[in-house]
Amino acid sequence: MEKMKMMLVDDEERFLSTTKKLMSKKGYDVITATSGAEALEKLKYKDIHVVILDVKMPDMDGITTLKEIKKLFPLVEVIMLTGHATVESAIDGLKSGATDYLMKPADIEELIQKADEAFEKRQKMEQKIRMAQARKFMKSPREIIRETEKP
Repeated sequence: MEKMKMMLVDDEERFLSTTKKLMSKKGYDVITATSGAEALEKLKYKDIHVVILDVKMPDMDGITTLKEIKKLFPLVEVIMLTGHATVESAIDGLKSGATDYLMKPADIEELIQKADEAFEKRQKMEQKIRMAQARKFMKSPREIIRETEKP
C-alpha cells in the first residue's frame, strides 16, 4: 500500500519544524512550505496526498491557496488549520474543497487522525477513477456475445 505524503503549510517556522519532527518520528513522510506560493510550487514537483494548511498567512492566505490547490491538483486533500477560526472562514474553506478544519493548537494525534482520514478519502477516490477507466475499456457480456455471433 502506498505511504501517505503530507505537506504542512504555515508561516510560523517553529510550528512547522516541531510538527514535522513529531510526525516524522511517527513514520510519516512530511515536507513543509512557509507560504501558499511555495506550497503550490512544491506540489508541481512532489506527489503530495494531504496538505495541512494554515488559514492566516501573509501574501496568499489559506483560502486562496486552497482554491488554487483544488483547481490545479483536485485530488489533493486539504485540511485547514487556524488559530483565528470564525464560522465564516470554516464554511468558506469547506465550500472551497477543504476536507476538514482544525483549531490551533491542534493535538498531534488529532492532526494525524484527520490526515489519515483525508488520505483514505483520496485513496477511495483514486479507486473509483481506476474503476471508471477500466470500465471504459471493458466490454459488456452482451457486446462479447454479439462479437462471437458475427460471421
